[in-house]
Amino acid sequence: MKESEIRFKIELDDQKVPEKIFWQATDGASKGLEEAKAISVSIWDHSYKETLRIDLWGKDMPIHEMKRFYIDILGGLANSMRTATNDEFMANELDQLCDKFVQHLKEENKKGQ
Repeated sequence: MKESEIRFKIELDDQKVPEKIFWQATDGASKGLEEAKAISVSIWDHSYKETLRIDLWGKDMPIHEMKRFYIDILGGLANSMRTATNDEFMANELDQLCDKFVQHLKEENKKGQ
């Protein structure tokens, strides 16, 4: 059986706030650690029937990129929902929410210019 490992390395400041985040996948194209500005990992705990989450972002992650990051996560969840459950209603609702968020960001950007 083939195995793959995903590794995260987090550099923390004195208050244990992430300064830098690195990741590596053993079967990825890169052979070393790559820097990331944020990670979001969800794990389903079958025993307790609940989701365990790890959300980390570095100090220098800009707010507009963080918002885009979460929109991308929701869009990915819509695709996963469609593929894993074949539930078009739930997937479409997530897609529509993403569209609303994208429009909101566009309006924010116009105000900020």
